Amino acid sequence: MARVPCDLRFLLIPAAFMFIYIQMRLFQTQSQYADRLGSALESENHCTSQLRSLIDQVSIKQSRILALEDLKNRQDQQLVQLKDLIHTFESKGIAKLTEGGQQVPLAAVVIMACSRADYLQRTVNSVLKYQTPIASKYPLFISQDGSNQAVKSKALSYNQLTYIQHLDFEPVVTERPGELIAYYKIARHYKWALDQLFYKHKFSRVIILEDDMEIAPDFFDYFEAAANLMDRDETIMAASSWNDNGQKQFVHDPYALYRSDFFPGLGWMLKRSTWDELSPKWPKAYWDDWLRLKENHKGRQFVRPEVCRTYNFGEHGSSLGQFFSQYLEPIKLNDVKVEWNAMDLGYLTEGNYTKYFSGLVRQARPIQGPDLVLKAQNIKGDVRIRYKDQAEFERIAGEFGIFEEWKDGVPRTAYKGIVVFRIQTTRRVFLVGPDSVIQLGIRKS
Repeated sequence: MARVPCDLRFLLIPAAFMFIYIQMRLFQTQSQYADRLGSALESENHCTSQLRSLIDQVSIKQSRILALEDLKNRQDQQLVQLKDLIHTFESKGIAKLTEGGQQVPLAAVVIMACSRADYLQRTVNSVLKYQTPIASKYPLFISQDGSNQAVKSKALSYNQLTYIQHLDFEPVVTERPGELIAYYKIARHYKWALDQLFYKHKFSRVIILEDDMEIAPDFFDYFEAAANLMDRDETIMAASSWNDNGQKQFVHDPYALYRSDFFPGLGWMLKRSTWDELSPKWPKAYWDDWLRLKENHKGRQFVRPEVCRTYNFGEHGSSLGQFFSQYLEPIKLNDVKVEWNAMDLGYLTEGNYTKYFSGLVRQARPIQGPDLVLKAQNIKGDVRIRYKDQAEFERIAGEFGIFEEWKDGVPRTAYKGIVVFRIQTTRRVFLVGPDSVIQLGIRKS
């Protein structure tokens, strides 16, 4: 029995070692967890620091956003004030035009401007030379696209006209790569200006000029006669002061007027009833070519003179001087004071013009074959030359030096496919399309 306590003591020794081992393992594990906990706390502190930094950055950006919103609100208020100021200027200008019981204007005249102050001055001075004595009949406006300060200052320096300003902040998105944004801006400006003049100011007609034009002495008499003609004949869509083939070598008679299926532009007059139709569907760009589409003029025609009543001196502009030296610079500006109101223009109405024009074509001597220019020059009297298609027209037009361009199947200046111009001063040349003689009722030659 005495050996039992001794055996227990032997058992206690391994137990003690086991206890010590367990304690050491516990200590080691606690040390590892302590290290991990310290690392976690350090990471937490770092994340907290980053979060606070992000919160600070967000707060700074929110402050900036609030400052920008405040700036935008102030600019919006300034824009409203600016528009109110412009409206006040316009109202004062219109009041000047109508005070004292003056006559109802025949047409507003608007000069479309943007960024060429020197060109604008030349145009305004040319217009005022002939407009001032009849200002109440033809109220003068300058419509500026944008905020070029030199143009604005120049426009406001004249007290004989009303200044309106088109401020367009909407970005321009072109429909095709490489297109000039200017053509989109111009189309927007035209729509805005014509809406202003027809709907806000209630004019029944508007004459549109550009800021690089001079006008002829009988410019306003011509448009007065054209207004009467347009009132009589709804098939005349607009009247223009321009002839694309109006170069000095191709014109002679300052009294001659023509109908054309091709919209000339460059100094033209439009009625409100026509604008009612065009305004809702006005194009995003290239408005002049858009007006030349058959789907838009719908068989209606345009009146134009043989000798131009406007001269375009704009070598530098949106078209980048295209065709200037060949087609624009040599244009003949009429210098004869024609008394248009004393003339009978009944021959230009739809019912009479086809008969009148077919008579001119019928009397012309037909020529064909090579050396057409030489043959035309050696024949006394008018001549006519038939072309079978656009390619042949372009070849013949190139030989004579007139415009070769077509739009939507119509050559420039053409009436029923016929283009007329002068050679050697007085004689006419008629370039006659394949179906023209049928449309005019002329026996084929």
